[in-house]
Amino acid sequence: MELFLVQHGHAMAKAQDPDRPLTPEGAETVRRMARWARDAGLTVAAIHHSGKLRAEQTAQLLADELTPSQGVSIRPGLAPNDDVAPVARGADELAGSMVVGHLPFLSRLTALLVAGDPETIVVRFRNAGIICLGKENGDWSVSWVMR
Repeated sequence: MELFLVQHGHAMAKAQDPDRPLTPEGAETVRRMARWARDAGLTVAAIHHSGKLRAEQTAQLLADELTPSQGVSIRPGLAPNDDVAPVARGADELAGSMVVGHLPFLSRLTALLVAGDPETIVVRFRNAGIICLGKENGDWSVSWVMR
């Protein structure tokens, strides 16, 4: 059972554009990561994102290469400062999918799943990087990181 977590690509500053779309460089980095993931044989059933423009753009660029069978969708509860507990409780339902989101949410979700404490630093996310969590014998762990 695997769950893939991705921090959105590098976005414009809020002062530059309040909607915070991806920068051209950020979009290109996501494209490169998506091609790497495709070439590595990564498959996902669905790609979920927070609904914020930068996450939506990142999710769509990943989907262009990974072609998830269930497509791309907005999933409530993935905003940067949302409570991670509800998503952690439903993590088994997300297995086989990719979640594109933000910090500190992704870091806190990973920490809760892996260490049982959302304040523990388990892994450092990077824009457009992919973190694969695996679950074996009832326990989540970090399987691999591509930054």
